[in-house]
Amino acid sequence: MADEPEMPSAEQVAAAESGEATHAGEPHAPGMAGRLNWLRAGVLGANDGIVSVAGIVVGVAGATTSRGPIFTAGLAGLVAGAVSMSLGEYVSVSSQRDAEAAELKQEKRELATMPDEEFAELVALYEAKGLSARTAEQVAAELTANDPLAAHLDAELHIDPHDMPSPLQAAAASAISFTVGAVLPLIAILLPPQGWRVLVTIVAVLIALAITGAVSARLSKANASRAVLRLVIGGAFGLAVTYAIGSAFGTALG
Repeated sequence: MADEPEMPSAEQVAAAESGEATHAGEPHAPGMAGRLNWLRAGVLGANDGIVSVAGIVVGVAGATTSRGPIFTAGLAGLVAGAVSMSLGEYVSVSSQRDAEAAELKQEKRELATMPDEEFAELVALYEAKGLSARTAEQVAAELTANDPLAAHLDAELHIDPHDMPSPLQAAAASAISFTVGAVLPLIAILLPPQGWRVLVTIVAVLIALAITGAVSARLSKANASRAVLRLVIGGAFGLAVTYAIGSAFGTALG
């Protein structure tokens, strides 16, 4: 006779309700997925800042040896990039939040005006997940008795009303992460002597890209060496192209 499945203890149930880990190595804190997404977005924003401003300053350094134009172009790229990233993230997250708010409002209206149809829909959703009709009905009944709106938001819309994204936070995070990344190539191109500027900047940028690639891979549980290699090769190619263009046009128009 097969062993009876082990039932959760009272402590495990309480931990699951509070969003804590039920055993080591599995964090279930509320908003954990959201926080990981923020971290990934921050790493990608910093990576964009590194690559964008590095391409600008290396390109301008190929055209002129004067620090003034290099600094001006790099600073303009930093500010423009941070503003663009911030606005883009604000619009994107605002649209997502508006859509989720509209869905939440509609679900409340449907639960108030057609509760029987909504209950049948919930049962069908759990049957589609693999539960028997009887079990699906029991699960739907218990969840509906506890909190019908939360049950539908989770099973039907996959929305957590307590973890909806903030457009302002998203915009600020994008601007800050881009700026942090962009400062590195700007400093690297300005501090060294003239003959070492481009080389020092390229080395600093490729090291930074390797670090951001490793961090991004770790957060995504992906292959770190592959992620690092992609970023380093892509960054090196981009810098080579911008420097060649700056040198060609600087010589032609100088």
